[in-house]
Amino acid sequence: MIKGARTAVETCMGVKRDEEVLIVTDFLRMKIAETLADIARQLGARTTLICMPVGKRHGAEPPEIVSLAMRSFDVVIAPTTYSLTHTQARLRASKAGVRIATMPMITEEMMSRGAMLADYREVSKLTKKVAHLLDIASDVEITAPAGTELKFSIREREAHADTGIFHKPGDWENLPAGEAYIAPVEGTAEGLVVVDGSMVDTKVDRIEIVVEKGLAKKISGKQAERIVKILKEAGPKAWNLAEFGVGTNPQAHLIGNVLEDEKVLGTCHIALGDNSTFGGRVKAGSHVDGIFKRPTVKLDGKILMKDGRLVV
Repeated sequence: MIKGARTAVETCMGVKRDEEVLIVTDFLRMKIAETLADIARQLGARTTLICMPVGKRHGAEPPEIVSLAMRSFDVVIAPTTYSLTHTQARLRASKAGVRIATMPMITEEMMSRGAMLADYREVSKLTKKVAHLLDIASDVEITAPAGTELKFSIREREAHADTGIFHKPGDWENLPAGEAYIAPVEGTAEGLVVVDGSMVDTKVDRIEIVVEKGLAKKISGKQAERIVKILKEAGPKAWNLAEFGVGTNPQAHLIGNVLEDEKVLGTCHIALGDNSTFGGRVKAGSHVDGIFKRPTVKLDGKILMKDGRLVV
C-alpha cells in the first residue's frame, strides 16, 4: 500500500514539513490509516490519528469530538468505512480552510492498484474540462442502453471537479479521485435511471429508479430492498435526486466499490440524498450513489458523452 499512500499524502494532498495532519479512521480501516500516517510523518508532518466507531451509513455525521478536531488541522485524510464527504462536519472543516480527502470504503487492494495510482495531473485536466461544461449548461438529458432516460435542470448550479490535487486551503474531495459532478436543481428531475454498474458498495445487474419531480418514487430490482431500507431509515429527504456525476479516471475499474466505480471513465452516476455540501438545498444525513454504464449525455442539446465516450 505504500505507493498508493505516498500518492495520496505527497502528490494529492501536497503535505509539507511541519503541517498538522489528522487521519480519521475506524477499526476496519486501521491498517490503511496507519500507512497514511507513516508517510505523513516521513514527510515531517505533525500527524495525529483518531479511530472513531464505525458509522451507520454514508453521509451520517461523525462523533462531535471528531467534527471539532477536523477543523483544527491543515490536512485531514479520512479512510473510513462510511463516507464523511457529504457531512456538515466535513463542510465546516472545509470552510475553516482545511484540505480534506475522504476515502470511504477504501480497501488495501484499492490502495495498491487501479484508480489510486493514476496520473492525477492528467486526471485533473480532463476533470476540469468536464466540470466547466457542466458549469455553463442549464439542462441535462441522459440515455443509456439499459434503459435510462432522465432529464433535469442544472441552471445556475456550480459543478465540482474531483481532480485528485488538493493543495489549496479548503480543497476537498474523494481519493481515489476522478469525477466531475453537480447538484441538479431540486424538483426538476424526471424519468428513469437504470443502475447497471454498482450501488451501495456492490455490483448490480439492474436497479430501476423512477424519478418524479426530483424524487425517487419507486425503486425496484433484485438488489433494491437494501437501498430502500437505507433511504427509509434516513428519512423522506433521502429520496432526493442529489447528484449527477461523470467519471474521469482512466485507471478506475468497476469493482463493486462505489468509491472507485463512480470514477470509471465511460460511466455516469446519480446519487440520492444529501447535496447540501456541494451546492444543493437538501440535508438528508444520507448519500447513496448508483453507477450506470455506456451513457449518452447532452448538455443543452449538445453531446458531452456518446455511448460512454467523452466528446471533449
